[in-house]
Amino acid sequence: MQITVSLHGIFRIDRFKKEIHEYPDGSSAQKVIDDLQIPVKLLGIILINGTHAKAEDILQEGDTLMLLPLLEGG
Repeated sequence: MQITVSLHGIFRIDRFKKEIHEYPDGSSAQKVIDDLQIPVKLLGIILINGTHAKAEDILQEGDTLMLLPLLEGG
């Protein structure tokens, strides 16, 4: 199945902004996170089609997965 992966902030460094990736049916957001070697301790928000999601949520054909880092500042 094809999934659009959108990275934000520091996750774009040496990667991409938005790309379509091919994953087996039944793949979770965690599978994408692992494949991209996104450090879990830096992961702030996971969105699937603009809705808050969990890493274990299963992706569907045509979904857009957005990964946003934790924010720093004050």
